[in-house]
Amino acid sequence: MVRVALISDLHFDVNKQPVVDVLAQQASYLRQQNVGIYLIAGDITNHFDQSLAYVTAMQRELAPAQVRFIAGNHDMLHDVTYAALESPLAPTYLHARYLDVAGTDWRIIGNNGWYDYQFADNLQGRNFLAWKRAFWIDSSITQPLSDLQRMDHVLTVVEEQLRAAQIAKKRVLFMTHFVPRRDYIRYTDDDRFWNMANAMMGSPRLGDLLNRYRVEIVQFGHIHRHFAPQQFGSTWYYNQALGYHNRRINEWQGTDFMTEWRQRLRIIDLK
Repeated sequence: MVRVALISDLHFDVNKQPVVDVLAQQASYLRQQNVGIYLIAGDITNHFDQSLAYVTAMQRELAPAQVRFIAGNHDMLHDVTYAALESPLAPTYLHARYLDVAGTDWRIIGNNGWYDYQFADNLQGRNFLAWKRAFWIDSSITQPLSDLQRMDHVLTVVEEQLRAAQIAKKRVLFMTHFVPRRDYIRYTDDDRFWNMANAMMGSPRLGDLLNRYRVEIVQFGHIHRHFAPQQFGSTWYYNQALGYHNRRINEWQGTDFMTEWRQRLRIIDLK
């Protein structure tokens, strides 16, 4: 049995948390809980180099336990190109890669994910790309593909990995950043901001693919609402996003960063 800790959307910089102040505390807590693998589903900071530095330092602190992460849209804003994101940047970076869990038949598969506007299909005739460029933080992320093409590529890569896991007779824990199911999308009856923003939340096509391959566990982030673990079909979904706490937005239930981190952290056993 291996204990796995799940978290996402730490947003150290938005939350004004110097990494050095919390990293040792987090590592100590994870060791106390006998965690063997720590999985971070993106949005660590707004700079990829800083996100990677945190994960690298955490890996040093936790060894021989293993730390793995994928990039969320915030991690992609600075210090990294699309081509680099698609490459094996570091041993801890799990995008388009996998980790077989020693002593079990589990395989952890990672993919950053993306979106294709399908979660906003309640809105007809909208130019979501123009809205994204005007209002959404991802407008500064450069890519050689359209959003639809990028999501198509994600699905191709993920299906190849799921097929390989199936052949190897592996049970799968799949980690991504963006939302894979419509059940997590909030719709309103008016024309407010979030109805348009749903276009950038993720893709229901990913959830369909995961369901088709009977993936047992899915970890994702991106959406900062507090969800309990939910089972759809044969798949358990975990969204352990920590989210924002600043002057404008307070998504925390705890009183400080470490309290919120401990409350949002989900520890599961892979047997």
